[in-house]
Amino acid sequence: MSSNSTPHYFVPGLSRHPAMAALGLLAFGYGMSGWVNQAPWGSPVAAVGVLWVLFVLYHWFGDTIAESNAGKNGVNVDVSYRWSMAWFIFSEIMFFGAFFAALFYARNIAMPWMGSVEGKLIWPNFTAVWPNAGPAGLVQKFTTMGPWPIPTINTLLLLSSGVTVTYAHHALRDNRMKQAIMGLSATVGLGFIFLCFQGFEYYHAYHELNLKLTSGIYGSTFFMLTGFHGFHVFLGGLMLAIVLRRAIRGDFTAEHHFAFEGAAWYWHFVDVVWLGLYIAVYWM
Repeated sequence: MSSNSTPHYFVPGLSRHPAMAALGLLAFGYGMSGWVNQAPWGSPVAAVGVLWVLFVLYHWFGDTIAESNAGKNGVNVDVSYRWSMAWFIFSEIMFFGAFFAALFYARNIAMPWMGSVEGKLIWPNFTAVWPNAGPAGLVQKFTTMGPWPIPTINTLLLLSSGVTVTYAHHALRDNRMKQAIMGLSATVGLGFIFLCFQGFEYYHAYHELNLKLTSGIYGSTFFMLTGFHGFHVFLGGLMLAIVLRRAIRGDFTAEHHFAFEGAAWYWHFVDVVWLGLYIAVYWM
């Protein structure tokens, strides 16, 4: 290759970011171990670890965005980003799959067995009815969360946000930047409204239904599934908000906008998970 020729792909130099992120994660893990053991230094160390990781990610992503805006990311880098995002979403599918499996096991395997002849030998007064307060009778009475109105409204909000983010993507591919920004803004707004409704739902569950994380297997699976999903909605909305800022700044073109595509993939994943939650948690 001659000295005047252009390389086919960009090879980044050595980076300090992975080592710095590892230090933050180490501090977070060490702090959490102290926190669960009621050490007074546990929660502050864990909080410092989280803030440090966020600080590192801010600069790490900033460097990556600068490389992209400088035109250094060729086809090979683009392919690596796509594979990385795909594997990340796959890991998230497995994450939620574990919680769905726990719900299925408790409802369809463990509970019927506990109500069977063999189970009656251990818990003679147990009734295999879902939801259940457990065989020991130690869980306070609670009311289950039905599908109406907030969960159904949230379902409509997320389905609508899937339409608006798809509209924004098509507008971006057609080089209609104004429409793309409008679609992205609507998507971020719908996600924010979803989180507000979920916060109100949790308040209603704790204060009016006496439904808590400690409300037996029903309460634990309900809050673990819906809570982690809400956290993923927050992350997806944060991704789209950053992409929106970059779109307003003019970072994307009709041909080069994988940051938008990756965030859109993640948002569609969040939508699909919610549909599963809506059926399995609120209706069944």
